[in-house]
Amino acid sequence: MKFSSPFGHGSHARLAFARAMGGAALAILLCGFVGPDEADEGEGALPPSEFTAPQSRPQIRPDDPAMELRAPRPSAQAGTDKTQPAEPESARPAKPMDPRGRLEALFSALSLAPDAESAQMIGDRLDRLFAETGSPAIDLLMSRATAALHAKQNDLALNLLDQAIDIEPDALGLRARRATLHYLRDDFGAALADIREVLAREPRHFTMLYAFALILKDMGEDKLALEAVRKALVVNPQFESAREMERQLTLTVEGREA
Repeated sequence: MKFSSPFGHGSHARLAFARAMGGAALAILLCGFVGPDEADEGEGALPPSEFTAPQSRPQIRPDDPAMELRAPRPSAQAGTDKTQPAEPESARPAKPMDPRGRLEALFSALSLAPDAESAQMIGDRLDRLFAETGSPAIDLLMSRATAALHAKQNDLALNLLDQAIDIEPDALGLRARRATLHYLRDDFGAALADIREVLAREPRHFTMLYAFALILKDMGEDKLALEAVRKALVVNPQFESAREMERQLTLTVEGREA
């Protein structure tokens, strides 16, 4: 089943859909696959200070008694005992967070992002995390799908994405890319089906919530579209495109300005 496009046709429509997907899914799909090594680069738990205003960070003075706790105390046998003192707990590197922990940290930071630029940076990191598969077989299929797209062989690219999703049906990044490719092929029903699958697995996927709202709005389901776009804004309050859609739908559905 095909729905009429919520974006129209042609290059302007494709640009609109890319924006609906947050841009990252389409960019990675068309311009290159982010492999595991690239995805890991710069990833990890977000330091609490990364999105904290400078004035809220604690200042330590040289005469602060807390400095005594941080400075290593000389050993009574320094220079004579070859036995090295035990490494202080605070000096040991923190264990890297698992993917679920990283995901929760990123979503938490996103909800507190102070501006759109910070939110975009966090959203890009979420996209890279969703792109991680941990499977060499899937990575190979994705690389081939990317090559096929560069060669404008969309049918082959779709076949390769289908194979990858058969192997790992819960891979959100794969389904988001396939939703984009379905749209590029004017198969809007299939794009909607993949969007639903992504949201069933991760209800906080705010770009999929926004794309879902766009399609619902085109189908005349303004009330459901408003619910979807408001969910996207709960996850990412700095999502300006979603904010504008909320304003329009609030006026249409509830007869008031948001």
